[in-house]
Amino acid sequence: MKLLITIIKIFTAGLGILILLVSFLFGYRDIPVHALKESYAQAPSAFLTVDGMQVHYRDQGNPKDSLPVVLIHGTGASLHTFDDWSDELQKEHRVIRMDLPGFGLTGPFPNRNYSMDHYVKFTEKFLSSLGISQCILGGNSLGGAIAWQFTAKNPQKVNKLILIDAAGYPLKSQSVPLGFRLARIPVLNKVLTFITPRRMVRSSVENVYADPSKVTESLVDRYFDLTLRDGNRQALVDRMAAEADWDHTAKIKSIAQPTLVLWGEKDLLIPVSYAHRFHRDLPKSTLVILENTGHVPMEESPEKSLVPVLEFLHVTN
Repeated sequence: MKLLITIIKIFTAGLGILILLVSFLFGYRDIPVHALKESYAQAPSAFLTVDGMQVHYRDQGNPKDSLPVVLIHGTGASLHTFDDWSDELQKEHRVIRMDLPGFGLTGPFPNRNYSMDHYVKFTEKFLSSLGISQCILGGNSLGGAIAWQFTAKNPQKVNKLILIDAAGYPLKSQSVPLGFRLARIPVLNKVLTFITPRRMVRSSVENVYADPSKVTESLVDRYFDLTLRDGNRQALVDRMAAEADWDHTAKIKSIAQPTLVLWGEKDLLIPVSYAHRFHRDLPKSTLVILENTGHVPMEESPEKSLVPVLEFLHVTN
């Protein structure tokens, strides 16, 4: 019995030392939003109050454009994922982007409700606050799911729809970023809220690229810094715990807006088979598959992915 107690004490002490060591090497405190603004909220960034949150957004291009292009990013990303697209689109269009609650500089929902319905309601309030009555709506991954569900609920507010490797159907991924996997595991996801190795963030970004060599140090810095934004790590855990809204998928067939279904051929998170499913279910869809491209075409292959978008925008309904 004494031997057993001694072994337990040694094991507990060793585990404690290991936790302290890991925390020392990989533990990071949350970064206050004001400390991140200098790097990630330079002009034309602005902030808008929605449901008590200071929503980080950018509104670029012609302010008199009555049909702006609104772009919504995916899980773990930020409005910066559309930087290259926006630089080009704003030459002819008004382009609006925001950091979704839980990500980027906006920070978490105060009530920690990350359901799809709540995101759709947030989008409604955000666009209403900007006085936008109709738009061309595009979204990637989570942002794509928000975009098509917003369209199904508010058909009069959407002129055209752009789905970029969009979520929506019951999903069977071929590969999932490490950060997403850990955020779904009880106990470990609690550790993730204060121990976040930069290497894990790099691995997660590389996972959604077809060509990991395109993942630069500056890109990893941005994802890493914004992951550490006060409250975002807990928000990721909360988002992953939110129940999937698969009961809404029947509404996809009701969407009558012209829709561009744009997909990376080598997307392992939401495989290309889902692009074909969207194309079958959407009555007025155009399907474009991008070779040698992963889950975030607008970031990994901005020039190539923008070509079909520009063509789609120029087509008269």
